[in-house]
Amino acid sequence: MSSGEFLVYIDGEFVPRSQAKISVFDHGLLYGDGVFEGIRSYNGVVFKLLEHIDRLYDSAKTIMLEIPIKKEEMVNIVLETLRRNNLKDAYIRLVVTRGVGDLGLDPRKCSKPSIIVIAQPMEPLLGREVKEKGVRLVISSVRRDRVDATTHQAKTLNYLNSILAKIEAINAGVDDSILLDERGFVSEASAANLFIVKNSIISTPPQTAGILPGITRATVIGIARKIGYIVEERDITPHELLTADEVFITGTAAEIVPVVEISRREIGDGKPGPVTRRLIEEFEKVKGDPAYGVKI
Repeated sequence: MSSGEFLVYIDGEFVPRSQAKISVFDHGLLYGDGVFEGIRSYNGVVFKLLEHIDRLYDSAKTIMLEIPIKKEEMVNIVLETLRRNNLKDAYIRLVVTRGVGDLGLDPRKCSKPSIIVIAQPMEPLLGREVKEKGVRLVISSVRRDRVDATTHQAKTLNYLNSILAKIEAINAGVDDSILLDERGFVSEASAANLFIVKNSIISTPPQTAGILPGITRATVIGIARKIGYIVEERDITPHELLTADEVFITGTAAEIVPVVEISRREIGDGKPGPVTRRLIEEFEKVKGDPAYGVKI
């Protein structure tokens, strides 16, 4: 292993990143057939690790993928990957694929799922200054997949819906896209949950809008209610989105990011608002707290 090269866990072995490989016949590669989690560790504490593992297994159940190990062992594999790489502050990508099969769709041809854990130092997803300056978004023409189709309530390897929306944002010269659901209500950003603030009341789309049940989203809802804000989970129209006092997005990689412009409409006064700033401050207090995670 070269100096500074991280180890990747693949099916019971730790291998150097440059040697980390899967078969070209793996159904995760061929068909996006698998599930994953993005997880963060802060100062030696893996944030909401148990919640991430629960969501991984829920996603696997939805697509009838039987993960071959217990949750407790999966937790230990994640922690050991961090230990082997001597990482206290990191981004962890935990992937379970259907495994090696043939060129057909039949999942019965995949004899055993593959488990992959990647851990590496985390750079801010949208840059270091976004929490002070905010980001610009656009409402995408791409609709979020239906909840009875390739639902984003399950965190699968099929992210083409989000990638198409991201491409649209890139082409528009902005940071990300907001997807609407099939009814025309606000769903989420390409890889982050979304909140609006109006008259100090915080609202966020419900799971019926096809959103991922975000770990950071749930944490922010809990923090907001604890410090006295009203938080509603309800359908949000594009009009409400564009005329909100504040908008922000949340996710494991993004944490909490203010949105200052949507589809060339300035949000509020075009600067991160007081509610968003307060929530960022409160989130900073808890993200390395052992009460909110598992120690490495």
